[in-house]
Amino acid sequence: MMTTPKMEITMIEQGHGAPVLVLHGGGGPSTVAGLATHLSSTGLVLTPTHPGWNGTSRPTSISSVVDLADLYLRELEQRDLSNVKVIGSSMGGWIAAEMALRDAQRRIDRVVLINSVGVEVPGQPVVNFFSLTPRQIAEHSYHDPDRFFVDPLSLPPERRASTQGNIATLRVLAGTRMADPDLLGRLSAVMVPALVIWGESDRIATPAYGRAMAQAFGNARFALVDRAGHLPHIEQPEATFALIDEFINRQ
Repeated sequence: MMTTPKMEITMIEQGHGAPVLVLHGGGGPSTVAGLATHLSSTGLVLTPTHPGWNGTSRPTSISSVVDLADLYLRELEQRDLSNVKVIGSSMGGWIAAEMALRDAQRRIDRVVLINSVGVEVPGQPVVNFFSLTPRQIAEHSYHDPDRFFVDPLSLPPERRASTQGNIATLRVLAGTRMADPDLLGRLSAVMVPALVIWGESDRIATPAYGRAMAQAFGNARFALVDRAGHLPHIEQPEATFALIDEFINRQ
């Protein structure tokens, strides 16, 4: 895995100090921009754009979430980073979980999953995102959808095209179920500390789904954020950032 030639990654770097890798979900890197800026006050924050998002190219070698996990593990190796905190939102949390499982060089020392997808929990399926209208996506994703809903028809054509490309890439890499049926059973092997944060009003993946995911890790705790949905770091940034800061800075 680690001998594959380097692939160019679109990456934003901010700050200085202990390394933090921030992984976005299907909405693209803008959905974690505020979180990355906050974390950059105390660490070196790396925020990649997953191949295929925002008009970037996606080589045929990147066709799954596992491929992304391997890609970012190679990036940590090539930068010779250690004691890395990996924070992922939605699909980014799935990538973070796979990275922690596949981290043979033990470069990761903590993971934070924010309303992650990626596992199958009996009775708590991830909603079929691709079947939803834009308004329904907002209603499933936010505690206060009226505050955050943007009508796609109001966007410039290039922005609409980019969003459609992002959704198409998400479907390829995550599948319509957005889950690996074997992942939940494998998470017990992850012994680095993990924090699973969940918005109480998430209807993409419910808090019960999040609690099951947290319980599956070898060493994790679960934290619920009030008055937030699938993106608590956007709806309730102060509360979410406080949870993350306390966790990643704990000795």
